[in-house]
Amino acid sequence: MSLNSYFRKLDKSFEERDGIVASNLLCFRDSHIYQTSLHLENPEPECEKFLAQPLDELAAAHLRCCWAVANHDFIEAYSCQAACVQSFLRLFSSQKDENWALPVLFVTTLDLRLFANNADSQLMQRGHGKPGETVEKAAEILMSCFRVCASDNRAAPEDSKKWGMLNLVNQLFKIYFKINKLHLCKPLIRAIDSLPIKDKFSISQLVTYRFYVGRKAMFDSDYKSAEDYLSFAFQRCHRRAKKNKRLILIYLLPVKMLLGQMPKRELLEKYDLLQFADVARAVSSGNLSLLNKALELNEAFFIKCGIYLILEKLKTITYRNLIKKVTLIMKTHQLPINTFTVAFQWMGDVDIDDDEMQCIIANLIYEDKIKGYISYQHKKLVVSKANAFPPLSNKPKG
Repeated sequence: MSLNSYFRKLDKSFEERDGIVASNLLCFRDSHIYQTSLHLENPEPECEKFLAQPLDELAAAHLRCCWAVANHDFIEAYSCQAACVQSFLRLFSSQKDENWALPVLFVTTLDLRLFANNADSQLMQRGHGKPGETVEKAAEILMSCFRVCASDNRAAPEDSKKWGMLNLVNQLFKIYFKINKLHLCKPLIRAIDSLPIKDKFSISQLVTYRFYVGRKAMFDSDYKSAEDYLSFAFQRCHRRAKKNKRLILIYLLPVKMLLGQMPKRELLEKYDLLQFADVARAVSSGNLSLLNKALELNEAFFIKCGIYLILEKLKTITYRNLIKKVTLIMKTHQLPINTFTVAFQWMGDVDIDDDEMQCIIANLIYEDKIKGYISYQHKKLVVSKANAFPPLSNKPKG
């Protein structure tokens, strides 16, 4: 593709309001980026000659970005892409009561985020900047785009720029999770949940959205909500997208286990997640020693996924399940504390004593994981005769 041909196609796409063609001409997954004729270090004079404002600024930023990418300079590529998005945003804001350019918004902001990631990597390799510094700047530009979409209240529903909100929110989620600023997700979630069209976005966008909202709910210890969001994401994710389904399961499995639902081995084998096999077996059997070994063996994997501390909370469920087993074996609702101490020692917790056992049981009662009370005078656990071990709650007391 020659430079003149590129200009003609870009100009025509905007003139005819063809968002798909325009987005391809500004996307770094399109074949035009490999044309050396479009790799211009100083494209401004040529763009001003052929295109009117602000399209000339948009094209110039994109062509210089092509040049930067060809030279593997992602720091410069990010700067150019930032200028590209900002130029487009001025044009997009001026388009009242129409949203045909949303595909352009989607591709240019996606490339902005990806170049920001690469720029951060290059800066760190060169010993400059701070981790996540560039992606945080990209988030500010994405928020400007989000505000333009969110403030479009005049257009008819089908022409509203609000249809761009979820795509931008999903990109912002990816950044906020990367730089560990999850508190910034809350206003975005409120904005999407208040939209009349919140359930009418594409299924791929909804799957991504609910995946991140589910992860946030998990870190907020709202396990029932986390299960609902992550289950939706897993069930509606395309069956051929096995890598994505596996990623969702990495967070869904700990949530389900915290709610007392252990995964089947067949599922773990299917998605290559046998790291959870011994964890699930340990929790089910009340074997704290096995749980500690499973967490230690797969520590690197669990830490990399950001779920190690969540899995540590399974120790409480493991305690509960062992106490439940002992209670069922004893077939009485009044059980000496020492009985549980011996059971825990037999399961490998050799250092535990009656006082520590009493504290564990007291906490489980407080969290409504056991219905009953401790008779301190007789050193006994007295459990309810009806439903002594209720379904696990997603909202611990306190």
